[in-house]
Amino acid sequence: FFLFFGCCFLRLISLQSYFISSIGNRLAHLLYSIEKTVSVENMKVFFAALLAVAANNASAFAPSPIHAVSRASSLSMAATSDSEQDRRTFVSQSTTTAAALAGLSSLSSAPLPAAAAASKQWVQVKVPFEDTVYDIDFDSPTHGYIVGARGSFAETNDGGQTWEPRSFSNLDAEEEITYRFQVVSFKDGEGWVLGKPTLMLHTKDGGKSWERIPLSPKLPGEPTAILATGPNSAEMITSSGAVYVTENAGRNWRAQVKETIDATLNRISSSGVSGASYFTGNIVNEQRDNKGAYIAISSRGNFFLTWEPGQDFWIPHNRGTPRRIQNMGFVRGDIKNGLWMTLNGGKLLVASDNVDLSAEEFPFSEANIKTGGYGITDVAWRNDNEVWAVGGSGTMFVSYDNGKNFAFDKSANNIPGNLYNVKFFPEYDNNGWALGSNGVLLKFVGEKA
Repeated sequence: FFLFFGCCFLRLISLQSYFISSIGNRLAHLLYSIEKTVSVENMKVFFAALLAVAANNASAFAPSPIHAVSRASSLSMAATSDSEQDRRTFVSQSTTTAAALAGLSSLSSAPLPAAAAASKQWVQVKVPFEDTVYDIDFDSPTHGYIVGARGSFAETNDGGQTWEPRSFSNLDAEEEITYRFQVVSFKDGEGWVLGKPTLMLHTKDGGKSWERIPLSPKLPGEPTAILATGPNSAEMITSSGAVYVTENAGRNWRAQVKETIDATLNRISSSGVSGASYFTGNIVNEQRDNKGAYIAISSRGNFFLTWEPGQDFWIPHNRGTPRRIQNMGFVRGDIKNGLWMTLNGGKLLVASDNVDLSAEEFPFSEANIKTGGYGITDVAWRNDNEVWAVGGSGTMFVSYDNGKNFAFDKSANNIPGNLYNVKFFPEYDNNGWALGSNGVLLKFVGEKA
């Protein structure tokens, strides 16, 4: 046994020596060839670029000690772990390394181009809790609410500069902390909140008082999203794909889809869509566009579905990739403009042209985004060309060409936690917010950051 592992160890040492020797010989030949063909000035350029590449690689892959991290009970944020910082550094430094490699390829006598610095267009806003922030909404440019885990609920009256904790009078403190408030929606002073375990709250006076709305135990699935649509009116979707509307403040709900998703897929043949036939389970990450169309992902992440107002049933679609779907949404808030899809491993696909909702597959194209392996959790269009993506360990990316190419943004580099949601409010001067774990709330300020 020891002889076997001893031989393996010696073999590894010999292979390492061979590779080092081989790399050294190749580098010597390269330097000799360059010396014969370029001037002294160009040699200076070459060595400067070579040193830049070496420095970036050394810092990106340098080992770091592992430290035990304990969560503080105060509102101050815990320090980012060394391992997370190394991975973030690797992502942000790839731009610098690419610039140095460009200098190697050109070998011109001109000075090396400056590395494109990562942008920083978001600032952190303090909130009165440390739990995950799940959703945010405004009913005016200055008044809004955020909701989160462990009964977290806060209000702003200055456009999000400061937030004050709030509680629900019809929930005692011990009961409130057991709920995870996931959705908040306001329109013209009327608001709705959804929580888990199943809880629905409604206000008609801008949040001064709240009423608990009872829901039928026969409701197919659990409520997963709600949208305030007008006085006493709202639209709700459940984890079974049931869509309901109310016009009397939740006293009665009217179904918009004839049957649940699993009933549809088990009644008709869906052999052309992988995983759709004989489907049992729920849908997740339901998203609604500006005109009432929905997109949802199967709980296994192996296909997705769409529904538009006026259709009797949901339509299943192939994902077109072997990777598991993480999240999906709409290009510029409208299903007619296309869809985006995030996959395991930090992949982002966009289908923005010739979208046929009756087709089993969509013409997705992979975006050029270097995530370093971090998963992308949400994507949002700020305007026709500017797109923001957020993900694990506070990673943020921006595109200025409608989602084709993304660059790293370092706004959340030193903030511990993951980002789960990014939203813009075109009706309120296009204000933008990014939400995450550990009470993370970021506000978009553009280049002023």
